[in-house]
Amino acid sequence: MADNHTVKPYDNPNLTKKEEVALMFDTISGRYDFMNRFLSLGIDKLWRRRLIKKLRAQKPERVLDIATGTADLAIMASKHAKQVIGADISEGMMAMGREKIAKKGITNITLQYGDSENLPFADNTFDAITVAFGVRNYENLEKGLADMLRVLKPGGMVYVLEFSRPRRFPVKQAYFFYFNNVLPRWGKVLSKDTSAYSYLPESVKAFPDGEDFTAILKKCGYTETKFEFLSNGIAALYTAAKK
Repeated sequence: MADNHTVKPYDNPNLTKKEEVALMFDTISGRYDFMNRFLSLGIDKLWRRRLIKKLRAQKPERVLDIATGTADLAIMASKHAKQVIGADISEGMMAMGREKIAKKGITNITLQYGDSENLPFADNTFDAITVAFGVRNYENLEKGLADMLRVLKPGGMVYVLEFSRPRRFPVKQAYFFYFNNVLPRWGKVLSKDTSAYSYLPESVKAFPDGEDFTAILKKCGYTETKFEFLSNGIAALYTAAKK
């Protein structure tokens, strides 16, 4: 299995993973929402709702949504917090997000550039941090998680939604057939990007999911780490706290 940080969308030796990820999302930003719904069969909405249910129970005032993309999760979180800041390295994705926010008339969300490994916020700023399908794209996973912990208030919570790898037959076999064959082909047709949806299965294979990811959270200083597999292990929802 390749290391998470070595799996890149375009494998350009002159670009870092962070630069390639930003370029990839800028390239597909205009078609991202449609492709996401189409290729996931809409099940990603159910996973986000599971995360929001946990967030709602916490009743946070200030929420940071990292890798906010087109702001789907930030919009959902805005109903349960006084302020939501969405951060991303793709200006193209955030431009699409700002359009959605404006159309909905939401006033408590701000989207801004934010590198997960060097977040532009003071220590102990947020009550909660959310990341949906973003930590897999971190160039340095531990550095990104450590900086998230830095800007989280003591007693605050982190909620991470990410793809995982099913373990059981026949879901495992069907999942990898879809990820390795169907998704890259349709992604290429719909996005006009030959690499974006080939990168997705490769990045999922390289990501340390389940107990391996909670072990990294603990190593970075988080407490009360928990996870649950969703949809027979297609995705996982992780929660962790800061003392």
